[in-house]
Amino acid sequence: MDIVKTFDAKKDGGARRRPRQRSLTAMLLVMPLMIFLLAIFIVPLGKILSLSIQDDDLPRIWPLVSSELREWDRALPSEELFAALATDMKASQSARTTSLVARRINYAIPNGRTLISTTARKIASIDGIPPRGWKDAFLQLDPAWGRLETWQVLYQASGPVSSFYLLAAFDRSMNASGHIVHVPEENSVYLDILQRTFGIAALVTIISLFLAFPVAYFLANGPKAWRSVVMGLVVLPLWTSLLVRTAAWVVLLQDQGLLNKALQWLHLTSQPLQLIFHRPGVIIAMVHVSLPYMVLPLYATMATIKPDYMRAGVSLGATPLLAFRRIYLPQTAPGVAAGCLLVFIMSLGYYVTPALVGGASDQMVSYFISYYTSEAVNWGLAGALALVLLVATLILYLVYSKVAGVKGASFA
Repeated sequence: MDIVKTFDAKKDGGARRRPRQRSLTAMLLVMPLMIFLLAIFIVPLGKILSLSIQDDDLPRIWPLVSSELREWDRALPSEELFAALATDMKASQSARTTSLVARRINYAIPNGRTLISTTARKIASIDGIPPRGWKDAFLQLDPAWGRLETWQVLYQASGPVSSFYLLAAFDRSMNASGHIVHVPEENSVYLDILQRTFGIAALVTIISLFLAFPVAYFLANGPKAWRSVVMGLVVLPLWTSLLVRTAAWVVLLQDQGLLNKALQWLHLTSQPLQLIFHRPGVIIAMVHVSLPYMVLPLYATMATIKPDYMRAGVSLGATPLLAFRRIYLPQTAPGVAAGCLLVFIMSLGYYVTPALVGGASDQMVSYFISYYTSEAVNWGLAGALALVLLVATLILYLVYSKVAGVKGASFA
């Protein structure tokens, strides 16, 4: 009897240890991937996103004036604040770091770089305290130092964090009174860029859905002899470099390209259409790249739909079209949602295709993120635009999860 109890106890203990061992094994297998994602993706992404609110150039280079500005009452600064600014300017000129402050101020006000650089150079040449004080000296050098707008920019840049870049991404700024206002129309560009990006992504998604639906339906219900051929044609573009495919569309869409020649040969047009470096060319090339990512989720869903449902509907008196609309089409909703989400999110981040095929008015948010990162070296605005795309993607994913969950529950 004791032997049986001992055996049962060992058996129970082994059964309890097995799930823990499996969990530990699974964690060890996943650990290299998690470390790779953390080092290569999550940390760099978090760094660039943090730059959208990080604003530490001014407090690092001009610590005295930054400290004074944190208690600024939005009135014209006193002599003490001008004296602190003069001390900081002399120190930054000596350390050759004034250009960093000038670059940051230039993001906010026109000719800000000239204002900071010229003033700092002249202030550094003054020995001792001016007879009439530093305030009068600054106002004589440039009247801009007597405007509240200039000090509002310095106040917002006094960091170490600020909302400047996030507001700029939505064409907003903070005025001298501390209120958020729309920037002047001549400087308003980013809302148009965001609207263009979302508009192009939505149009590419809709066109891809209408083109992919019959292809996916054929793959799920067509003759078996042709399914492998069509599937090969669908996945073949995925084996070709995106840059090569986009360059091929540049050749096809140009004025003397195959597409324009074919349209003229068919007498559909009398002269070449403006397809390259124009919105139609961008849409055509992006749809071509996105089409497989719409076909495959649709096919995966359609392959699980039994033909018996349609036959049952027709046998009960419904026309084939009515049976398709009321029975078959609702069951494809998960595939439609997954394909649309995938294509839309991919389209939001397209860079190569619009850059090569589109014109200046067709560039999307990703182009400007690249521009501010590599050319303008405005990492803060690049991070703010990247954060906008990330938040939009997360919202879309949450909406999809909610819709997919409701649909899944209804089908169950």
